Amino acid sequence: MDPLSALRDYTIRGDLDKIVRVNDDFRFGSDYTFPCNAQTAYRAKQGNLYTLETLVYYIKNHHIKHTDYMHDARALCIPVVTFTDRKPLLDYLTGKVASSDSIVWNPPKFPEEYRPEASVDADNNNGNNNSKNMDVDDARDDKSGVLQNETEQIDYISVIRSVEKPLKDREAVLECKNRDFYSVLVASTKREEERQRIESQQRKDGLVAKSRLMGADERGLGLGYGDEMMGFDSKPKMHLKGGKIGEGVPIILVPSAFQTLITIYNVKEFLEDGVFVPTDVKVKQMKGARPECITVQKKFSRDRVVTAYEVRDKPSALKPEDWDRVVAVFVLGKEWQFKDWPFKDHVELFNKIIGFYMRFEDDSVESAKTVKQWNVKIISISKNKRHQDRAAALEFWDRLEGFVRSRSHS
Repeated sequence: MDPLSALRDYTIRGDLDKIVRVNDDFRFGSDYTFPCNAQTAYRAKQGNLYTLETLVYYIKNHHIKHTDYMHDARALCIPVVTFTDRKPLLDYLTGKVASSDSIVWNPPKFPEEYRPEASVDADNNNGNNNSKNMDVDDARDDKSGVLQNETEQIDYISVIRSVEKPLKDREAVLECKNRDFYSVLVASTKREEERQRIESQQRKDGLVAKSRLMGADERGLGLGYGDEMMGFDSKPKMHLKGGKIGEGVPIILVPSAFQTLITIYNVKEFLEDGVFVPTDVKVKQMKGARPECITVQKKFSRDRVVTAYEVRDKPSALKPEDWDRVVAVFVLGKEWQFKDWPFKDHVELFNKIIGFYMRFEDDSVESAKTVKQWNVKIISISKNKRHQDRAAALEFWDRLEGFVRSRSHS
């Protein structure tokens, strides 16, 4: 009997306590004796055959945690049963399953096992056959010696692997014939360089626009006494007669009141990332003072030229020449929002500035009753479906860019 079958038989019978190690052998009661390092017919998922020493130690300690079992086995220098093999092996040894795909029924041959009853059977034989039995025993001993020598000399793992044909391993999976991924690396490197170049150009454009604004401030307001001496009115004049956008970074106005969905606190996440975050949540997340001005860009766009916009919520702080740069406004739906604005009525206001009204899609119609009388684009978002915010943000950018193009050409 092979070691695996003997171990399974003793496990099912509940006689594991009769398996005793004597030096480098395991004695199965008075029935069998096998070397401790004898390979069994049970193959691990890693490809190797488990030794009898590994299986005996596992079946006697299968009830403890796998980490403790591994720690104890390694302390005794005993190879361990892998975690993936634990349950299938236990089911087979305990008799829950009759067979397993991991069993190789051509295990290496082992030396003749120790069978004490053999001598008793020999004594019971007829005396006339003593000489014949002695000759057979001598031949068997010689044959066992030859088999034992062959077992010691042959590396059965090497023999098995020599006839195996591995289909794939972790290195072969990465190999692709007739494929070259160098072009992918070059393309990704070029895209990264192009992205860095665009970002650098955008930063440069922002600095140029800022310097132009600062220069305009110095030319218009820096020398008031000189203006009086030259006979000019020191009070800045409005520049709203023309239809074109003023020089500098375009401005988007948002309400300062918390009753609206879009404020100075959450406008950046919505316009740049396409995600709506409630104002009260952003206020709790923000650290430091309340922002006076925020710069936003249309990030989720394939356009190589990306325009930066300033977002502000204090129209009273705008200088007269700044109004030429205002291109869009998020309306609150209240008349008092436009108090002291440099426009005579709503018609003039929304001809020069595109208006947007943000609302939840399940809000009542009455909430937008006033807004529907104005030339304002109504954008609806869901209260809970945040994946739909991106479409709303894209609608804003598409309408804004179309309005800016038409105003620039007017």
